[in-house]
Amino acid sequence: MRKPPQIGIVGLGYVGLPLALHFAKSHCRVLGMDIDAKKVAKLNAGRSYILHIPAKQIAAAAKLGRFSATTDFRRVSECSAIIICVPTPLKKNRAPDLSCILNTARQIAPHLRHGTLVTLESTTYPGTTDTELRTVLEKHSGLRAGKDFYLAFSPERVDPGNPQSNIAEVPKVVGGYTPECRKRAIRLYGRAIKQIVPVASCRVAEAVKLTENIFRAVNIAMVNELKIVFEAMGIDIWDVIAAAKTKPFGFMPFYPGPGLGGHCIPVDPFYLAWKARQYGQETRFIELAGKINTAMPTHVVRRVAKALATKRKKLKGSRILLLGIAYKANVDDDRESPAYAIWNLLEAAGAKVAFHDPHIPMIRPSREHAHFAGRRSIALTRQTIVSADVVLIVTPHSAVNYSLVAKHARLAVDSRNALAGLLQGKPNYFKA
Repeated sequence: MRKPPQIGIVGLGYVGLPLALHFAKSHCRVLGMDIDAKKVAKLNAGRSYILHIPAKQIAAAAKLGRFSATTDFRRVSECSAIIICVPTPLKKNRAPDLSCILNTARQIAPHLRHGTLVTLESTTYPGTTDTELRTVLEKHSGLRAGKDFYLAFSPERVDPGNPQSNIAEVPKVVGGYTPECRKRAIRLYGRAIKQIVPVASCRVAEAVKLTENIFRAVNIAMVNELKIVFEAMGIDIWDVIAAAKTKPFGFMPFYPGPGLGGHCIPVDPFYLAWKARQYGQETRFIELAGKINTAMPTHVVRRVAKALATKRKKLKGSRILLLGIAYKANVDDDRESPAYAIWNLLEAAGAKVAFHDPHIPMIRPSREHAHFAGRRSIALTRQTIVSADVVLIVTPHSAVNYSLVAKHARLAVDSRNALAGLLQGKPNYFKA
């Protein structure tokens, strides 16, 4: 009996690892590749490093011979398809940083075989796949895209922490460098995903992902701005949204918060803004939304200061307990989390900050927040709550005991409406 094709997935993070395991579940043999030897060792030992991916799922795929991991990129030659799922961050000047994509291309290109399909899933600006990525792959492989190997773009659509987000059920957008490239990509993803959505080109597929995330960024900016406006009028934005979403048409609820986090929404809109300038185009909506969302941590800190003022205290010298460091509820992903911006502002004002996050026991090293690395989550107890001048809710994890917080917090500042049902109307409760 002929073995199913070997699929290589480069980048075993929040996108690549779930995709690899889903292909394995769909009876494909998958080789995961990553430059992080510690991740690879954990996976080959049947262990997980991502909260919502159980170790037993990894171990089961390995036991069936459908999944293994390696740091050896020469093994690309064993694969009939390569899917690239690596980070695409921003540089300090908000210009796109394609270094992970292009370094990956340099590593895999010498080992590409004739007929191999290469698909990029990393979010990027239109033109990346058929220009920058293609150029590097062709240069270092000696092969031509569309003739000797196949090239496509298919944007990731993962929603970490959402139990309703099933890879098989989420329609997969696919664009190819040539019609044959698209056909090959459709065949690949069709092995594991129920609905494939073909589009005209790689550039259209790249634009689809940016449009999805810009839609969210702009709408979140709108409700963040409305929150501040309604707050001045004595109106609770959460009450407004709860009523507005009862309209069965013409409205979709978005919710305010302390700022944007995660790898997508705070980053992706600026990929398009940067690329648009090369065409002489302005992205005023995107830039304005970015300014509003980026300003939210400052608004939260001002609300903390206002809460302290009711007790005749200032930020300087006050003890602040942050609840939640992850960028969204019920995940252990802290990339671009607004908690760090808030933390920086509080400490700059002289506050003493501690944090509790049930999913992040210790701050991991990162280039953006290296000075926080090694700080540990404290236990959430009556004593730690009482000893804080303010308990500030940044991320509403379900595992947090909010009843305990409501019972013992001297002051509670809530950026997520997490305590509304327990403290609404109480003098020690402030929304941010």
